[in-house]
Amino acid sequence: MSSDLYRVVNLGIKQTVNQIIDGALDSNADAIGMSGLLVKSTVIMKENLQELTARGLDQKWPIVLGGAALTRAYVEQDLASMFPGEVRYARDAFEGLRLMDAIMAVKRGDEGAALPALRERRVANTRVKTEDAPIDTRRSDVALDNSIPNPPFFGSRVIKGIQLSDYAGMLDERALFVGQWGLKGNRGEYETMVEEEGRPRLRALINEVQSKGWLNAAVVYGYFPCYSEGNDLVIVHHEGEHKGKERTRFTFPRQTRDRRLCISDFFASKESGKTDVVAFHVVTMGSTVSEAAAQLFADNNYREYLELHGLSVQLTEALAEHWHARMREELQVKSEDSTDLQGILDQGYRGSRYSFGYPACPDLEQQVQLCELLDPSRIGVELSEEFQLHPEQSTSAIIVHHPEAKYFNAN
Repeated sequence: MSSDLYRVVNLGIKQTVNQIIDGALDSNADAIGMSGLLVKSTVIMKENLQELTARGLDQKWPIVLGGAALTRAYVEQDLASMFPGEVRYARDAFEGLRLMDAIMAVKRGDEGAALPALRERRVANTRVKTEDAPIDTRRSDVALDNSIPNPPFFGSRVIKGIQLSDYAGMLDERALFVGQWGLKGNRGEYETMVEEEGRPRLRALINEVQSKGWLNAAVVYGYFPCYSEGNDLVIVHHEGEHKGKERTRFTFPRQTRDRRLCISDFFASKESGKTDVVAFHVVTMGSTVSEAAAQLFADNNYREYLELHGLSVQLTEALAEHWHARMREELQVKSEDSTDLQGILDQGYRGSRYSFGYPACPDLEQQVQLCELLDPSRIGVELSEEFQLHPEQSTSAIIVHHPEAKYFNAN
């Protein structure tokens, strides 16, 4: 944990570089932090650093960058090579705090103080992409003879008032303690911290969120008839005058190496004449816990904020795992599940759960089609202009039943 306390001036989202500069000057800031969630954020970060340089402010503030759209290599190699000042990548809030400790030690002139060295890329990118290259739609070697489950219904359903006891067993403690709360050390040290700090704090925080009614877990999910066509997954109408006709389609990237996988390959092709089934879900903890975390942040209670925010994020993932298991049961493929939690967390079951924005389906904009199918506004979840789900403690997924469907990177 950081040895210093810091005052954070949160300007909010969608701030221009001029607004950021004005805010930093008005607040007499020691550093500037920016976060990017979307792919276009990489361009915006570069433009912001260029503007700081053009205005002669590149040496005034160290810049800390993070967010889902950015990588350490992009920040500490690509951006650092064109920015005369100091720019560093923070993977999470804990790394950000450590960076601030280093920044302030340098500013005070502490003996031996320095920012962490820029990290080199592990692997050079030697592939050249061309915009005019033809799109490869040839199917991979994924098996074609898998059985197609019979869903209990077509369309979508809403489930509200889900009790914490129903999904708490799916909580990934390591992801919470290490990834969210920053409990780190060698194996022995980590186990001691978990027993003495992690689990006692977890029990206390769960009691607090329950007693204050901060969790409003809800799910909207559904099953839809479909077929694949090249790299597309085509959803068809299941009722009415348009039954059997195209309703919407999702387009997924295909690997250019290895098995050349594409999510569409896991479904029966149009040429096969078969109708397959795909499922989707959106789960949420509701807005109350998001508002409670935001209030802690506004009150400068950053440790409490990080703990509550981290717990709510991991409980959302636990609910997603729980409901995925429920859907496997409804599809009658749950008999293939692993018998222990770690096995489940390591995808020890038939099929996979893919979320938009991740390597196999990186196009966040396709959440529009998902939301059109499920209408998550019925559980208080909306899609922003940047195609992010709100409240933040929400997640969506496409559920694939094919036995070979596992996580893969489409790059």
